[in-house]
Amino acid sequence: MANKYRGEIHAEIGGKIFTLVLTLGALAELEDAFGAEDLVALTERFSSGRLKARDLTRIIGAGLRGAGEPISDDEVARLAVNDGAQGYVRIAAALIAATFGDEAA
Repeated sequence: MANKYRGEIHAEIGGKIFTLVLTLGALAELEDAFGAEDLVALTERFSSGRLKARDLTRIIGAGLRGAGEPISDDEVARLAVNDGAQGYVRIAAALIAATFGDEAA
């Protein structure tokens, strides 16, 4: 069961249920990937509602790695989820909401 107090979520990716969490290290990884100066800038980027497919891959990959999964963004990009693109958006939005609150998602 996901621990909502730790910001964890569960998601089915590639036919398997995973735990995802944006740890401090995962957030630092995302700051670097998005060129964000700090967490405020990262939150603003997420709350803009304008994310590319590659952004979703990075967010989901960081969440998986934050939970201890040794997986690259390229591997994440090859995994299928239910509902296609909408499924990826839902996973990323749930992860962002669990980390920053619903406003950021």
